[in-house]
Amino acid sequence: MQRLRTSSSSIGRALCPAARPVAVVAVTARTQWHRERLQQVRHASSAHAEETFEEFTARYTSFFKGVQDIFELQRGLNNCFAYDLVPAPSIIEAALHAARRVNDYGTAVRVFEGIKEKVENKAQYDAYLAELKTVKDELGE
Repeated sequence: MQRLRTSSSSIGRALCPAARPVAVVAVTARTQWHRERLQQVRHASSAHAEETFEEFTARYTSFFKGVQDIFELQRGLNNCFAYDLVPAPSIIEAALHAARRVNDYGTAVRVFEGIKEKVENKAQYDAYLAELKTVKDELGE
């Protein structure tokens, strides 16, 4: 007995020749809908005005003043340090007070490590340390 050699694609075409083009059309239409939706979302998100440094500082300072748990503190620090700028000393001060409030010394240390990574040189880091000296003394290094 001889076996019949056929590929699975020829079997599919032989059984239902119109199935493939319909599936391709359906996938293409769905893909086109997703592309249009993404363009709408991108267009809507680009309509926001840019935030000034003062608004950024006010937003994160008020955020850290309201922090009540470690997760919220770390999430806020992650978001704050993700921007392409060095946070103002008032933000850092509010973050250090929040770290003290939630009793998380490790995160307070990492705030200083984050500043050290964000500044361009050691002189800028020393300026931040000098600015925050009173806060460090108040909170007990």
